[in-house]
Amino acid sequence: MTRKVSTRKSAEERRAEAEQLHETITEQIEGLRDSETWTRFLAFAQAFHRYSLGNLLLIFAQCPEATHVAGYRTWQSLNRQVRKGEHGIRIFGGRDVRETVENEQTGEEEELRRVRFFPVSVFDMGQTDLIDEEAGDPANIAQPLTGDDPAGIYNAVADYLTDKGWSVKREPIAGTANGYTATDGTQRVVIDANLSPAQAAKTALHEAAHVILHAEEDHAEYVEHRGIKETEAESVAYVVAGILGLDTSAYSVGYVAGWSNCDTDTVKATAANVLRAAHALADAITTTDSPAPVAA
Repeated sequence: MTRKVSTRKSAEERRAEAEQLHETITEQIEGLRDSETWTRFLAFAQAFHRYSLGNLLLIFAQCPEATHVAGYRTWQSLNRQVRKGEHGIRIFGGRDVRETVENEQTGEEEELRRVRFFPVSVFDMGQTDLIDEEAGDPANIAQPLTGDDPAGIYNAVADYLTDKGWSVKREPIAGTANGYTATDGTQRVVIDANLSPAQAAKTALHEAAHVILHAEEDHAEYVEHRGIKETEAESVAYVVAGILGLDTSAYSVGYVAGWSNCDTDTVKATAANVLRAAHALADAITTTDSPAPVAA
């Protein structure tokens, strides 16, 4: 039997609340943008390269849960040390080289510049540890949720995904990712085994949003526009969780801010997709209880 979350809210009430919640997360991101926390995170984020689509595909193929990727010495400059024994993610680096060649027509020497590509190793943040904990972690703007999942959101989402032909498993995930949706055609959703019930429920909603919105997209499209895709998925999780009585703002606001670059226009631009998926997911995992009879 498919498990669902019991609610007394009608579909119309859920839709109205979803729109209000999406406006709320936008307002909270606007507030975060003016904070010292965001200033520190922005300085942290600016240390990372913008990788080509080819390198992004290589990173995702080797480490689908990757979030922030950098070289060994760059991590040290960011107060993080790559753990001993970690295997690097192999991508291609480029370096300008100059060569002096003879012009075949004039016989004169000319200097040519070209880019030479070579394999290099980078590491995901999940492969590193803080060097000086007292200095703080500027990347930590999304606080993990604690507590329980009294409404049974995780079980309801797991059954919903299973009914759609996806497998849902709890197993340890290396690094900082809480979960991931496989893009290799295996239709797997994996949720980290070490999460609190509340965090696992929110993560299940996030991955279900990826299934609804992004599973049928071209893989390169997802990778190239991952910031928008992650903004959409986490916004869906925040909205649906909020409808069902689970406040995920401690985690979701920072997560959406990070992936959207704290750009509320980006968040607003995703509203149609977010609300479409949120409505579909909320309708699928809830059952409406009849209100209790009023005593005469």
